[in-house]
Amino acid sequence: MKKLLPLFLIACFSTSSAGPLEDCVEYAEYGLPGNDGALLCRMGYLLAHDEVFKTPIWVIERLTREKLIGGEAVRKDNYKADPDLPPGKRSELADYKESGYDRGHMAPAGAMEWHQKAMDESFYLSNIIPQNSHNNRQIWSNLEAQVRDWALRRGELIIYSGPIYDNEEANISIGASKVGVPDRLYKVIYDPQQKEAIAFIMPNQQIQTKFLPNYIVSVREVESITGLNFLSALPRKEQNRIEKVRAAGMWERK
Repeated sequence: MKKLLPLFLIACFSTSSAGPLEDCVEYAEYGLPGNDGALLCRMGYLLAHDEVFKTPIWVIERLTREKLIGGEAVRKDNYKADPDLPPGKRSELADYKESGYDRGHMAPAGAMEWHQKAMDESFYLSNIIPQNSHNNRQIWSNLEAQVRDWALRRGELIIYSGPIYDNEEANISIGASKVGVPDRLYKVIYDPQQKEAIAFIMPNQQIQTKFLPNYIVSVREVESITGLNFLSALPRKEQNRIEKVRAAGMWERK
């Protein structure tokens, strides 16, 4: 039986949300990272969309062991403009054509095999950023695989992903829609059972996977750079304990 969203979360949702609000309660349980952007509720994730850069501001997934075991959804690579965003405020397929950038998922298709609708919706361009092809197919892809492995071993993870624009006024863009090319990417992973987090910020460029531990940061550092507030539904004392700690290395086996 689905829970209703707490009143403070309902107030954060805009009328542009796709689908009933209670369909995304599992993603919003620990609070929304920010109030900006059009909220889009999907089967496999919740995101806030930036109509200026035409990319997500943040994307929340809730990955469980149950979702990762036995999924049979087929990846079709059917990228498409988000039907719940109006033309002019969204990215289009033509923007990425011959751009030199991959269509990089924030909520990855590899985590959506548990349901065909979740898989298909992960290819909406609202969930996509222009990503360096080597970054997307190597270090970022390996980080996504590592997150899935952690979720299998730990049982459940809350994952936040998104782009970082270091100089918004001088930002590079692609296509007629002027889709913003991020300078960096972030990922914040929270284990609600162990009550600990690990976070990453990495440049949107070619990086060897062996250097992944070099990009571990504290959650507080991601917040400082992005202006977002992760895990805002937790008591302030607990937030401080979790968010100020920079993981010493890649999470040990649990």
